[in-house]
Amino acid sequence: MRVLAAMSGGVDSAVAAARAVDAGHEVVGVHLALSRAGGTLRTGSRGCCTVEDAMDARRVSDKIGIPFYVWDFSERFRDDVIDDFVNEYRAGRTPNPCMRCNEKIKFAALLERALELGFDAVCTGHYATLVEGERGLELHRSSEQAKDQSYVLGVLTADQLAHTYFPLGETPSKDLVRAEAAERGLTVAKKPDSYDICFIPDGDTRGYLAEKMGAEPGAIVDRSGEVVGSHDGAHAFTVGQRRGLKLGVPAPDGKPRFVLEVRPVNNEVVVGPKEALAVSLIAGGRFSWAGAAPESPDEEFRCEVQIRAHADPVPARCIVADNEMIVTPDEPLEGVATGQTAVIYIGTRVLGQCTIDRTESAVPATA
Repeated sequence: MRVLAAMSGGVDSAVAAARAVDAGHEVVGVHLALSRAGGTLRTGSRGCCTVEDAMDARRVSDKIGIPFYVWDFSERFRDDVIDDFVNEYRAGRTPNPCMRCNEKIKFAALLERALELGFDAVCTGHYATLVEGERGLELHRSSEQAKDQSYVLGVLTADQLAHTYFPLGETPSKDLVRAEAAERGLTVAKKPDSYDICFIPDGDTRGYLAEKMGAEPGAIVDRSGEVVGSHDGAHAFTVGQRRGLKLGVPAPDGKPRFVLEVRPVNNEVVVGPKEALAVSLIAGGRFSWAGAAPESPDEEFRCEVQIRAHADPVPARCIVADNEMIVTPDEPLEGVATGQTAVIYIGTRVLGQCTIDRTESAVPATA
């Protein structure tokens, strides 16, 4: 195949590109410049897609003997990921920018350009596997459970999977990937993994949102509507948060209270007891299937649902009705926020996903 290797500058994408070369493919490396701040530098494990990362990706490409380019996707990244992130918080939702980046940038904008240039597939260092099933290509979990990244790939469609290549999917350990990088003489062998949101390298999400959205004081209320405190901006709060509430009225039972809901229309933050975080149903109209859809999605079927990248999957029932994917877990989920992504699995297979638009509490408001 003609393979375009997306090279972040990290060890995973470096080894993935090297394996693609070893497999006999014609490989070209590309690093995506996603920031307009040309002088941005990496700080330890924080940040990615920086000047340092681009230089690391170039050194790896030289070492494994492939052409290398840097493509400027900063405008698309700003529109589809950064602006979406801010707008979702402004609407009272909690977004996952990594999902949007995979959906809109790496496996949409990048893949579209790759196909236009005659490439057969985009290669990445994600830990996930592709399996040829009875009804077409299927996305499955990686054999390395601790590093499995199938959750953040749940947004991929059948057409995108057909042009995707994951050389690390069967690798049983990240340590083996680092050891292989060292054996190949790649300078990124010991480079730390990046974490946090790449466009907020200092990790201060609250400060970032305050700068983008400004302060707008409002009320913190309990489930009955009684005012129990105030805030300087609802965007600073997310469902499940306990710290930083600064409530002026203690709970009747003296127990801690948690954020249950953010209401941007009224600029209110709703708080309540921990047990009120339990959710018995999640639903979203923005859903997709990772490969072939179920034969009868309008009939309830058994699955597992995962609501965070490293959360445990929970047995559930799923149905598509009235243009919504509706998931009912066997046991209530805790701390679910609108804007999060629910990925549904059957065994190791990723079946599909939805962005959560609404939830139903497992605890009545009077409780």
